[in-house]
Amino acid sequence: MEEIKKAAEIIANSKHAVVFTGAGISAESGIPTFRGEDGLWKKYDPEEVASIWGFKRNPRAFWEFSMEMKDKLFADPNPAHYAIAELEKMGIVRAVITQNIDMLHQRAGSRRVLELHGSMEKLDCLECNETYDWGEFLEDFNKGEIPRCRKCGSWYVKPRVVLFGEQLPQRVLLEAMEESRKCDAFIVVGSSLVVYPAAELPYMAKSSGAKMIIVNAEPTVADNIFDVKIYGRAGEILPKIVEEVKKIRGI
Repeated sequence: MEEIKKAAEIIANSKHAVVFTGAGISAESGIPTFRGEDGLWKKYDPEEVASIWGFKRNPRAFWEFSMEMKDKLFADPNPAHYAIAELEKMGIVRAVITQNIDMLHQRAGSRRVLELHGSMEKLDCLECNETYDWGEFLEDFNKGEIPRCRKCGSWYVKPRVVLFGEQLPQRVLLEAMEESRKCDAFIVVGSSLVVYPAAELPYMAKSSGAKMIIVNAEPTVADNIFDVKIYGRAGEILPKIVEEVKKIRGI
């Protein structure tokens, strides 16, 4: 509780906080993580099912993996997502930087979400550049069929997620770097902080003078740069922090 109060004090006094989230926050909604003891990469070969060269070699492998995951990918936001959205409504959190592709932050009410690894919302044909919304292929997915371009007939229809071998969207990355440098509080939730270049962002925030908070299931390699470290379930911890912030601010 002492660390929760410390975190709340930092956040309550912040004028420009930034939240950085990883797979851990979505795991509490039932979405499996990729790394770790029960991570998906223990079961699947990421080069085959989640790389751009694997996709171009065999798009069916990617889509069969995605369709197996689709019910879990479209889970519901959990209390941690809603707590972050509430801090944004209070005018404290100015941006959410996420490594996740599940759009749960938006569904919880967060308005400014910088998706470093893209999302499943839009799909593009790599042959003719036709663009689709995810919902346009729902009927196909429900029948177990992989998407096919309705304009040119190509099977190379890819969601706007960053696969292995692809660069992060540069505009989004630059915006995330700018937010990290100008924030006065940087809050990490559910990230192992081992995937670069995203893992550089906390160091940018630290070197620019931000107060640093991490809420994570377990310690990370970067724990020494944080002022407040809280280990446990984000869905239980973040709502408690928000309640403390409200008390401090008299809300």
